[in-house]
Amino acid sequence: MPKGIYNRISDVPGVTVGHSTLDSEEYKTGVTVVIPGTGDIYNDKLIAAAHVINGFGKTTGIIQIDELGELESPILMTNTLNVGKVQDALVEYMVEKYRDTEIKTFNPVVTECNDSYLNKITDRPVGREHVYEAFEKSEKEFEEGNVGAGTGMSCHGLKGGIGSSSRVFVIGDREYVLGVIVLSNHGIMDDLSINGIRIGSRIKDLTDSESNVDRGSIIVVAATDVPLCSRQLKRLCKRSAVGMARLGSYTGHGSGELVLAFSTANTVSKTKDDFAVMKVLNENKMDVLFRAIAESTEEAILSSMINSKYTVGYGNHHRYSLRDYLYLLNP
Repeated sequence: MPKGIYNRISDVPGVTVGHSTLDSEEYKTGVTVVIPGTGDIYNDKLIAAAHVINGFGKTTGIIQIDELGELESPILMTNTLNVGKVQDALVEYMVEKYRDTEIKTFNPVVTECNDSYLNKITDRPVGREHVYEAFEKSEKEFEEGNVGAGTGMSCHGLKGGIGSSSRVFVIGDREYVLGVIVLSNHGIMDDLSINGIRIGSRIKDLTDSESNVDRGSIIVVAATDVPLCSRQLKRLCKRSAVGMARLGSYTGHGSGELVLAFSTANTVSKTKDDFAVMKVLNENKMDVLFRAIAESTEEAILSSMINSKYTVGYGNHHRYSLRDYLYLLNP
C-alpha cells in the first residue's frame, strides 16, 4: 500500500514523537513519548483501545482504556524497571500543564520492554528530566532505531528499538492514513524471515548468537484519522499480530506483546455536552485498515532493526545490526 510523507506514525495529523536517549558504557536506555493528535488530550479525549496478545508485561493505563474506550494521556515507552519513575514524571508533567484545571484524577499510559541485556536496568537511570526532554523534542520527523526507549532493545537476536511506518488509503471520496510505531524487543534469530527468506538462520551461522528462547516483548502503538469506535480499534489492534508473524514471531511464553490504538477523528469532551455525536466507519470497510496495520507493523519492526547500529552495552554484551547482513537477501 502507499506510504505517508514521513512513513511514520506522525503522518496522522497532529501526532508527534519525541525521544530522550541515555547511551553510555553502562546505560543503553531512554524514554519515547507519543503525543496524540489533539491539543488538549486530557479534556478532549480520543477514542482508543488496547489488546494484549501475550500479557508478560508491566504497562500502566490499559485497564481504564479497556473500560471506557478513551485515551486521556500521551503514550510513553521506557524500560521495565523505569515504569514507575516515568509514570511519576508524566503525572507531574500533566499536573503542571493543566495547573488551571487542577487535575484530581488521571490515567497515565506508560509502556515498557526489558532492555537488561544491554542496559544496567537495576540502576533505573531514566528520570524526570528525560521525560521532559522527550516532550520538548517531540516532532513529526523523528529518529528511529536505537534511540529513546529503543536504545537497549533487541529484536530477533539482533539490535532492535524504535521503528515506525504508515499507509495511506482511500475510503469513499477521502484519503486517510494509518501509522504505527513499535518498540521491538522480541523474537529469536532462527525465526527471522524477510519476504519468505529465512535470513535469521543464515545470520546465526555467521555470529555467536545464543538467542533460542523468545523472552522479549513488543509494544505497538497505532494511530489513524479514520473515525472508528473503540470496538473497531480493538479489532484493528488484533491484526498487528499478522505483521509480527510475517517476520517469524510466534509470541513465546516469556514474551509480552501489547497493542494500543487510537483514532483522532472524534473527541469526547470532559466538560461539554451530555451526549457525544460521532461518525463511525461502516464495518464492511474495515479490511483496508486491517491490511494497513499488518503492513505497517511488519515494516515498522524491520525499520527498528535496519535503523539500529551495532551496539556494545552493559557487561560487554553486544548486538549486531540487521543492516550488516542485508546482503544475505540477495538471490
